[in-house]
Amino acid sequence: METGVQQYYAETQKLLDEIKSSEIKNVQELEQFRITYLGSKGKLKDVFALMKEVPAEEKKNFGQTLNTLKQEAESKYESLKEQFESASSKTTTNIDLTMPGEPVELGSRHPVTIVRKKIIDIFSSIGYTIAEGPEIEKDWYNFTALNFPPDHPARDMQDTYFVTEDQQWLLRTHTSNVQVRVMENQKPPIRVICPGRVYRNETISARSHCFFHQVEGLYVDKNVSFADLKQTLLYFAQEFFGKETKIRLRPSYFPFTEPSAELDVTCFICSGTGCPVCKGSGWVEILGCGMVDPQVLENCKIDSSVYTGFAFGMGIERIAMLKYQIKDIRLLSENDVRFLQQFESGW
Repeated sequence: METGVQQYYAETQKLLDEIKSSEIKNVQELEQFRITYLGSKGKLKDVFALMKEVPAEEKKNFGQTLNTLKQEAESKYESLKEQFESASSKTTTNIDLTMPGEPVELGSRHPVTIVRKKIIDIFSSIGYTIAEGPEIEKDWYNFTALNFPPDHPARDMQDTYFVTEDQQWLLRTHTSNVQVRVMENQKPPIRVICPGRVYRNETISARSHCFFHQVEGLYVDKNVSFADLKQTLLYFAQEFFGKETKIRLRPSYFPFTEPSAELDVTCFICSGTGCPVCKGSGWVEILGCGMVDPQVLENCKIDSSVYTGFAFGMGIERIAMLKYQIKDIRLLSENDVRFLQQFESGW
């Protein structure tokens, strides 16, 4: 064996003895051991570089020696690492188990969620099912099928967010689009409520927002009358605001209903005697309603000579603001925990 090769073996043995005799007492020293011997610039890399200087007939033996050296270093590192980690996991802090635990803060439901659930529960109890639809909608379902021709001035009543240049796709301005989809795909009798978020291009203020939530209802069957609509809304008002609640219907206009009306209820704050909420009138407006226009039924392939129906719609934020006397609609979308904690978790 040549003198140079003997020197390489000697250096390898010396390094092996050095690794075996290393005393490592903590994690910091273990990390230093890894850097010194196993790191990208460590001593093992320098020794492995000697492999190219070894004659071909000695490469196999010298390679085995190098592997033994590397295995020893890696084995020692892994063993001590596991030992230190095990010791760390067993280290515990003195805990007084008799001390009371830290209280878990429970959240509360959002006022819009509370009101939405109450409305759904009331109508579900009299046979209405929930129907939902897309928030990005075609013009046909949001306007045209509901008696809003392209040049109809009623379109100006709702400032719209269009998502395509040809104005054929938009963010729905009401959940009436769901009613159209239901009538197109379901034969009467139809009895549904359509809760959901809607969008209108309005200036954000204390009284209006660019998005809000609605619940709309639809009932289509044979011999449905305005009296059925009035009785349904009276039932809702008394279930929601109290058994002593009275209602009144005032003539109004909507393109998709004829006749149309606005529904007022006796003020639930002052019981009709007059207060700031009802502006001294004793009445509070809560929704719009009416008999479904025959043309809307025909647009949805429902024979208006056989079937009639009524529809109604209300803004959830408006009712929540009235019930809880919230003066700024923007509070409902700011997610301020201090504001939300004021409301009960249920009804």
